[in-house]
Amino acid sequence: MFDIRILSKEDVTKIITMQQVIEVVESVYKAKSESLTDVWPTVFYEFNRGKADLDIKSGYLKSKQLFGHKTVTWFGDNAEKGIPTLIGMIAVFDAETGMPLGMTDAAYITGMRTGAAGALGAKYLAREDAENLLIVGAGNQAIFQIAATLTTMPTIKKVRVAAQQLANAKSFVEGIHYKLQHQFGISIDNITFEAVEDLEKAVHDSHIIITITPSRKPIIKKEWLKIGTHISCIGADMVGKQEIDAEILTSSLLFVDDTKHCKEVGEIEIPLKQGVINETNIIGELGDLIVGKVKGRTSNEQITVFDATGMALLDIATADMALKQAEKNELGTKTNI
Repeated sequence: MFDIRILSKEDVTKIITMQQVIEVVESVYKAKSESLTDVWPTVFYEFNRGKADLDIKSGYLKSKQLFGHKTVTWFGDNAEKGIPTLIGMIAVFDAETGMPLGMTDAAYITGMRTGAAGALGAKYLAREDAENLLIVGAGNQAIFQIAATLTTMPTIKKVRVAAQQLANAKSFVEGIHYKLQHQFGISIDNITFEAVEDLEKAVHDSHIIITITPSRKPIIKKEWLKIGTHISCIGADMVGKQEIDAEILTSSLLFVDDTKHCKEVGEIEIPLKQGVINETNIIGELGDLIVGKVKGRTSNEQITVFDATGMALLDIATADMALKQAEKNELGTKTNI
């Protein structure tokens, strides 16, 4: 009855760029601030705690007359089976008719839009002269965070990568030049890349820190930070996760991507429950800052934090862009359902 287009990961990688995704993500943040979106409740289920889980996120983009959902699974043991640990699909629908418009692979789009979110937090909250970037975590998301931040922050001169195992950080750094140049088309001639041996020292020497770990206890301590640091907290996306010392939030300029979800499952979840901070510590959502409803950094001495749990709105908008470009380029598979 309906003709829809289905895009594989390979299709998606051919037709979207990081710059395009950053622009889409920024437009969604703006639309959310202007009450042109609805974020629907997240479904989260753990098949095996810490080893296998799923997320179902959904929402409505009134500004684009689209709605949809994303189902993503993470099965850690898949690595031993030779299959991806992160698997998922995004479904996009027309909000005027309810008709399905298409489906895309979710893994690559999730990586791209999550990278864009972390980088936009840095763009709007970090010092304008920020040069040193620290990525804490060397998993699937690390390359996307680096690519997006280098795209939005041309002042970056040094990128450090920290991992639980130094060998993992070194292995990641060894392959980063090829990925950035060939996968993202990013010139890295004047940028230094290093694996971190001493996390405390690296934190103290960083202007921008992006955390992308599954940690359930703080790994960044308040006393390690120097004045003027910005932190984009990306890893805390379900109940019980926490990557930075709660005390950091008491003396920083704090922004979130979606207030309700961040309170439930974001970096601020545990500090709120512990009473270390309260809702008045939240200055606003990033979209509010982008459109000028609230003020952000006003000096190079302030510490800023962006807590991003991730929204299906970003996936839906990015998938819609990919589907439209695929139609123009006759990519993907068309089928009738």
